Amino acid sequence: MKKKIAILGSTGSIGKTLLNVIKHEKDKYQITLLTANKNYQELIKQAKNFGVKNLIITNKEAYTKVKKYKKFKIYSNYDCLSKIFKKKNEFIMSSITGLDGLKPTLTSIRFTKNILIANKEAIICGWNLIEREMHRHKTKFIPVDSEHFSIWSLLQKKEESKIDRIYITASGGPFLNLPKKKLSKVSIKSALNHPNWKMGKKISIDSATMMNKLFEVIEAKNIFKISYKKIKILIHPNSYVHAIIKFSSGITKLLIHETSMKIPIFNALNLNNDKRKIIFKNLDIKKLNKLDFSYPDYDRFKLLKLLKILPKKNSLFETVLVTVNDEVVKLFLDGKIKFTDIPNIITKIISLKEFQKYKKKYPDNLNKIINLNKFVRLKMQSLSV
Repeated sequence: MKKKIAILGSTGSIGKTLLNVIKHEKDKYQITLLTANKNYQELIKQAKNFGVKNLIITNKEAYTKVKKYKKFKIYSNYDCLSKIFKKKNEFIMSSITGLDGLKPTLTSIRFTKNILIANKEAIICGWNLIEREMHRHKTKFIPVDSEHFSIWSLLQKKEESKIDRIYITASGGPFLNLPKKKLSKVSIKSALNHPNWKMGKKISIDSATMMNKLFEVIEAKNIFKISYKKIKILIHPNSYVHAIIKFSSGITKLLIHETSMKIPIFNALNLNNDKRKIIFKNLDIKKLNKLDFSYPDYDRFKLLKLLKILPKKNSLFETVLVTVNDEVVKLFLDGKIKFTDIPNIITKIISLKEFQKYKKKYPDNLNKIINLNKFVRLKMQSLSV
């Protein structure tokens, strides 16, 4: 019997990679749902290629254009999931970009045995809500981000209490070795040119500023329930090692794989199946002999300094941080600010007294997160940045 799987955000890079994995094993999976925001042409193409009947497209203009495709059942929002799913899926992949992915993630948990989450913002801002829904509906969580899947894979049951340190690796992005005095003149094109990974525009800029590592530290704190003091970032330019865990027993484990999201995605789908194989290159001895670890330069990657001011427990401040970063990255991609302005503006805005107060406020429901997200966006539009 085929395993049922739904993909939220199927036209993005993670969604496309998952479909590429499934393409080679079409006899093993039945895709029950594909979703997108605006890219209806790619969505329709995917639906035809994989024989998918149910589609969600949330952009009103795009939804109007796809209604003409009568062979599909097309919906405009995620309130329809109870109509689509009569039984639980084996997997649902949540890969919608940004904080917009939190509500669909929460809504979909009840309809799957396993929730695969590749949405940083959902884990950062609403992890306590996700955990509550997973517990309520007996749904298992599998992280898909390469670093967190690696940590998760290295851990055996009940080993969290024995963790001494977790090291999350970072390539350093396209400007790791660029003289600091030249950073203010880098182009948008060069900032998008990641040396190891092919990613979307927003996350590529986050990689260049290292904000993505700040986010990954928050995710690791939430997922593995450990303090920030136990999580360290290591610069590792060739991105061969994805995570290192040092245990209190003196044993250290690390996990390596090629720079392809196919590997964590394939393994997430095949946790209990040792017979399934994915074909990749042999061990790269050259990379193994030149791992080149170092600690990050906080003067080069100024956003990493924000690790010192993060609240120890979940709060609404993380929503402030995510939202401010989104808006500032947009300013850079629109050519309105310089690359070196990004950390300065973010630090200045989140330091405002009216935002600092959210460090003491708990995200106990979705509306608080959504309303704060809207408020911060509106506030930023009124500020001169």
